Amino acid sequence: MNELNTTSLEKSKAIKLAYNDYGSGQPVILIHGWPLNRMMWEYQVDALVESGYRVISYDRRGFGESSKPWNGYDYNSLAKDLKDIIETLKLEDVILVGFSMGGGEVARFIGNYGTASLAKAVLVSAVTPFMLKTDDNDAVEASVFEGMKEGVKKDRPQFFKDFGKNFYNYDSLKGEKISEAMLQLTWNLAMQASKKGTLDCIDSFGKTDFREDCKKFDLPTLIVHGDEDQIVPFEASAKKAKDLIPKAQLKVIKNAPHGLMVTHHEEFNSLLMEFLK
Repeated sequence: MNELNTTSLEKSKAIKLAYNDYGSGQPVILIHGWPLNRMMWEYQVDALVESGYRVISYDRRGFGESSKPWNGYDYNSLAKDLKDIIETLKLEDVILVGFSMGGGEVARFIGNYGTASLAKAVLVSAVTPFMLKTDDNDAVEASVFEGMKEGVKKDRPQFFKDFGKNFYNYDSLKGEKISEAMLQLTWNLAMQASKKGTLDCIDSFGKTDFREDCKKFDLPTLIVHGDEDQIVPFEASAKKAKDLIPKAQLKVIKNAPHGLMVTHHEEFNSLLMEFLK
């Protein structure tokens, strides 16, 4: 495990970000979803390294083996962490791959810092462009996110046990596509996160408007989503992102759940490799 120091936008207190850095070649940064960590990318890391890429996966602050500060879970701070990784490792021609909440980091990084250091972007089951239902955005009711926070506060282990089943559409895909052991691993990864970071990030991915960020994408972009996603509904996310991002191509994986990088990893990896090349 490697560690990289970064500083919060609000305070000068340094935090450590845990990351893995494998392979050589064009850099690919994998940004994990909520409430997991960099271990969720196991199927993708192997495939990318073996295809000749340098693969960097890191734990978002508050998750996995990274520092767990009390504050700094807004997307401006999270995008600053990503910027620090790119600059500290002196990366150029970077491909950003963001899953679920991680798609927000990709969007806010581009919105705040532009694309000079980037080559391509990939949004997977991503929360972009705006998850919250408002007068001008038909999406997810605020009560859903408040309910998630109440569940985490009341009984975090039980909440994530139930959440994992919806994450993978376990009841319909168990056996061939998803094992009970993988479900347990997902729970273990979720429980490594800080409770405070877990809660604050619900507000971040649920209520952050990335619509203006998406309009600033001026690089080739791949959007991948499952048509059976029970966590981030396709109609509220990928379908709208395709209309906002100028150079985006949309690939829908049939019968795939939110956690398609596991259940449909062969199909997803094939789409990813085709786009990267």
